Parts: sequence; C-alpha cells; structure tokens
Amino acid sequence: MVEWKITDGLTDYETALRFMEARVADIASGEAEECIWLLEHPPLYTAGTSARREDLTDPDRFPVFEARRGGQYTYHGPGQRVVYVMLDVGRRGHDVRRFVGQLEEWVIATLDQFNIRGEIRPGRVGVWVSRPEKPALPDGTPREDKIAAIGIRLRKWVSFHGISINVDPDLGHFSGIVPCGITGHGVTSLVDLGLPVTMEDLDSALERTFPQVFDATGPG
Repeated sequence: MVEWKITDGLTDYETALRFMEARVADIASGEAEECIWLLEHPPLYTAGTSARREDLTDPDRFPVFEARRGGQYTYHGPGQRVVYVMLDVGRRGHDVRRFVGQLEEWVIATLDQFNIRGEIRPGRVGVWVSRPEKPALPDGTPREDKIAAIGIRLRKWVSFHGISINVDPDLGHFSGIVPCGITGHGVTSLVDLGLPVTMEDLDSALERTFPQVFDATGPG
C-alpha cells in the first residue's frame, strides 16, 4: 500500500530531505511502504541540477538549497502544496519519462476536479494554464501561467522530491528567481484563478485522482 502522510504547519526543508533520504532507502530495501507526503515549507528557493546562477535574481531574499533533483530554480512557501512522491519506479516499469508524464497527468486530473484545464508544453516541464484574459506576449504568443512544478530524483529506482501546486502562495515571492528558467510566462495559483480552494480541498482531490494514474496499492 501507499502511505499518505499529511503534515500541518511549515516543515523545515532539511528536515524533509532527511525524511525522504531515509524513507527512500527503506523502500529500496523492502523495509517500508511507498509514501506520498503532503506539506508546506517556509519561504525558500531550491536549485535543481540544471539551475543557472543568473536565474537566481535575488539570492539574499530567502534561503537557497541545492536540491539535487531534476530541473532549475523553484520557489516553495506557505500556501503552496508540496507533494513529495516516494514511489518505486523500478517496480512500476523502469521508465523515468513515463513516470514524469504520470505525475503531470496526476496534476492535470486533480486540477480538473476544480474545472481548471491544466496543460503540458513541449520543452516546459510542469503544468500550465492558458490566460486569454491577459495581454499576449510581444511576439503574439498567448499568455500562459505555471500552476505546478515538477522535479524528481531517483535512487535505486525509488523517486523522491516531486510536485508543487500553487494554492494561495504569495506570487510575488517568485520574483527572486526565473522560475524553472522560463521567461515571458508567469505564475498563477488556484486562488489567483478565482477559486476559493483550501489546502484540504486540494489534498482530497489528489487522493481521489491518484488511482486514476497510478496503481493505488503499489507495485507487485
């Protein structure tokens, strides 16, 4: 079975890393169940393995952590649901690209519970929403805002790190980085889109839609 763990309040980033490191080792050795951990962090920036120093535009604003996950810079903070996924990708097919696609599909299915159309874009990891009510970019490209970021790491084919979905964070906090290295487009949240969604609402939707994408009982 997959354990669902929900932590109230704000969880220190290094505490979360220690938990994931230990849990991943236990999953790999067969001593623990897979785990989905839902939490919030205090304001901070994380740098993935592809992060470029010039994309950290305000390095003194919040603490910066080397996450060693895939991807570039991202922000975590209050009002954002972080979803750490500790799943056995090896026993789920040994296909990392498919696994990332499943995470995107899971986010899209969850957003659909609130009548939000989440979309993926080639070359832009994460989940996006169209913003036709906003002015187009200078080249005429329709405006899109990112609502969820995805970045994972594998150890012995067990995943950790995962997803962040913006419920109602301070969107101004994203201005200290170039989120995921992408310029031109913006960042949004469920509340910014006009939906009075709570963290509990999102958690329920995540748990409902998980079996649509993954085997809820785990591998084996």
